[in-house]
Amino acid sequence: MNKKLKTWMVFFLTGLLVAANPWITNAQRSEIFYKDKPFVQEFSIKYNFDNERITLKKVVADRNGYIQILSTHGLLRPQAGQFLFPGALVKDVQYLPTSDKGITDVAVYQNQLVYIDDAAVLSNAWAGNLFARHNLPNAKIFAPGNDFTFLIADEKNLNLLKDSETLWEGSLNATIHDIKYDAENDQFFILSEGQIHSFSPKNKKLELILRNDKLSCIEVAGEKVLAGTSDGYFEFDAKSKTHISQIYTQLPHTELTTIKSIGGEIWFGSTYGAFKLGENGNFSYYASKRWIPADDVIDIAEGPENSVLILTGGGLAKICQKEMTLYDKAMFFEKQVRERHIRNGFNATVSNMTNGDVTSGSMETSDNDGLWTSMYLAGEVFRYAVTQSEEALQNVRESLDAMERLYTINEIPGFPSRSFERRGYKYHDPKWRRTEDPEWDWKSTTSSDEAIGHIFAFGAIAELIDEPELKNKAILLIDTLMSHALKNDHYLVDWNGEPTTWGRWNPEYVNARPIMVGDRKINASNYIGMLQTAYHFTEKEKYKKAAFDLMENHGYLENLMRPMSEIGRAPETADDWSKMLSESWNHSDDEMYYCGYWGLYRYAFNNELKAKYKAAIIDHWEAERPEKEGLWNIMTAIAGDDDYDFEEAIWYLQEYPLDLVNWTVKNSHRKDIEFVPENFREQTITEVLPPDELRIARHNANRFGLDGGGDGRSEYSAGDIWLLPYWIGRYLGVIGEPVKE
Repeated sequence: MNKKLKTWMVFFLTGLLVAANPWITNAQRSEIFYKDKPFVQEFSIKYNFDNERITLKKVVADRNGYIQILSTHGLLRPQAGQFLFPGALVKDVQYLPTSDKGITDVAVYQNQLVYIDDAAVLSNAWAGNLFARHNLPNAKIFAPGNDFTFLIADEKNLNLLKDSETLWEGSLNATIHDIKYDAENDQFFILSEGQIHSFSPKNKKLELILRNDKLSCIEVAGEKVLAGTSDGYFEFDAKSKTHISQIYTQLPHTELTTIKSIGGEIWFGSTYGAFKLGENGNFSYYASKRWIPADDVIDIAEGPENSVLILTGGGLAKICQKEMTLYDKAMFFEKQVRERHIRNGFNATVSNMTNGDVTSGSMETSDNDGLWTSMYLAGEVFRYAVTQSEEALQNVRESLDAMERLYTINEIPGFPSRSFERRGYKYHDPKWRRTEDPEWDWKSTTSSDEAIGHIFAFGAIAELIDEPELKNKAILLIDTLMSHALKNDHYLVDWNGEPTTWGRWNPEYVNARPIMVGDRKINASNYIGMLQTAYHFTEKEKYKKAAFDLMENHGYLENLMRPMSEIGRAPETADDWSKMLSESWNHSDDEMYYCGYWGLYRYAFNNELKAKYKAAIIDHWEAERPEKEGLWNIMTAIAGDDDYDFEEAIWYLQEYPLDLVNWTVKNSHRKDIEFVPENFREQTITEVLPPDELRIARHNANRFGLDGGGDGRSEYSAGDIWLLPYWIGRYLGVIGEPVKE
């Protein structure tokens, strides 16, 4: 969790950079912040199991990558399964002479699978020569020791076995649950009900180490033994057998079921997910169906190809690691968008899915089709500006066609529809209106969210795309929208001749809010940026005149410059609408602000205003810093060459999961996070969690939201969530080209 990145600074002459990468001149940065080297991306392949009559007990894998699961009904193995397309656990019949033996435990010794049944310890490795008979017909647990020596146990009895010879016999007064071997000190540790014993094969000595009624699991990790309980874990020295720690309870979940040392990392299983201890003492948490089939973890084991196997009551998860650059991740997400998330050119969510099955859902229309598509469209514009990719240019062309049709499908001059769809699918919603074409309907009540997204994307196209057809179309759409707003006294006016609920930039509406209400600042900021964009590309004086009138005579400059520290709840004497608008911080406003900052800063009327706008943008970013929101940190680079927590932005991009299914997640129960008092900005804990431990959400969500999600009923598009921050980061010089070593 929270893996900090070193700042790699590339010191080249600016002239050489420009010669190699012409786009840097647009970015106006003197150096690339992040050199895009490979990092480790984690993802999960799941194998579901829902037979209530069978209990899963243990998972192992050998040097060949063969995975077996021990159950109350024999051995199982994974079937099929790939990322986003779960497999299943099925009866293992690959080698019947083993499967038919009634195996009661399985272990890994010298990277080979070793079994125990009612008669012997055996293996199919070593040409089948390992077949050591024992005298415990009810044997259920064993652990390999040194030189093919095995300590085996039934309920309470213990035998030390080698080459079919019992070297020692003993017993405990409590039920035995587990045995672990300490190779460094040549000894076994035995976990029984409320007790831990040690046993020395050399001295044939069984010794009680400690009693604790809450004991649940043990693991040998180098010089330490970790003892898990129903309320955390503690450590003791393996050699001296003395305590070296108090009990650790600041964990994601304290009711532990298993502990495993894998590749030098300590993994914990609990009744509510698995977690891994990081070098900095923090935990990476693997819970919810994004990572594991169920949250009740039974066992954890080392898997093939640097993977980790997590066995749960609902099946098996294989946590995979793959080296990739941010560019590799971008190409993965570009494919995700084009394969499943393009509807009539719109950037759409797949909804009505069954348990995360992306083939079971359908693309949905949205109130914000125009906004989500604008953000994807802008990302593809920046991709084209950086790479000159013909694919990116075609993506721009197709989504711009969809955006253009929002204006032409209805009969209101200059009014953008929220969306459009084939007739018959949205007839029950009064927002949907008929067109003259019997095949199509359009959605009304467009808001300022859409408008600012449109202007952002159209401005980026007009500035950065050198294709006359696309550039001219974008400029025409800017002019069309803003002419509508000016003609209608700074309102979006719908089919009924009335302003829409949220398309209101008129001073009478904006300044009716008390100064601490965020809508006053956001509307002023957005609208001035929109007017500047229109003037910049059309050179029509009406836009400049309107902007200066609003700034000089109606306080819009003062509104947009108001510090974020002054934004808060409306007083009790305020009107109900203002109080509703200011109940808490509106994170959708952050999205609108930053989409608007592109036109506000880049197309400023003069340098004096530009300096003021920069101050406002950085003030906003300072308020946002605790969220470590990758897009906000990266987009702040439009205002200068400073470092706006770019390291946190790279962390955000790297940690965002490949699985964008909206699984339900829960973190509010965790004891490894520190909560803060209730506050206006809805910050819940001292430090925000990584994206792969939170619900999937767009940039208009609170990154401090700990619980939520949709039970795997939808998959979000990476188009606006991930690709926009990556590609604008490339364009602004925050992220460099991929470097593979």
